[in-house]
Amino acid sequence: MKLKSLALAASIAIGTNPAAAQENTEEPAAEPAPVVRETTAPYDEKLLRLSEVLGSVHYLRTLCRSGEGTRWRDTMSAIIEAERPTPNRKARLIARFNRGYRAFNQVYNTCTESAVLAGERYTKEGQTLSTQITTRYGR
Repeated sequence: MKLKSLALAASIAIGTNPAAAQENTEEPAAEPAPVVRETTAPYDEKLLRLSEVLGSVHYLRTLCRSGEGTRWRDTMSAIIEAERPTPNRKARLIARFNRGYRAFNQVYNTCTESAVLAGERYTKEGQTLSTQITTRYGR
């Protein structure tokens, strides 16, 4: 009985024929899952680049035994936690971190002057990106 009343109320609200609604005693079709729109922040491109830089620095600093342990990976985790991204956005951030890591993993097997210099340059770029993001979009 409740189902008929609910169907009648819904049909009146959306302007359909109430008599037809009363006759329908079938279970209503399951509603499709809501579509989650993928939102992007205005700073996403910079954040994706920062993710890649962090992956690169993580590899290079570990390779050159900086003694920082998981500092750069932990920084990436903190960014993800602070952003609370959708699953797709989170996957993109992680993929960019891994891309940065793998890029230098393919180039350097031992710590060289070039690897140290690359690590320094990427650290500076990361600082710049971080400052740009927080200065312009920070809360």
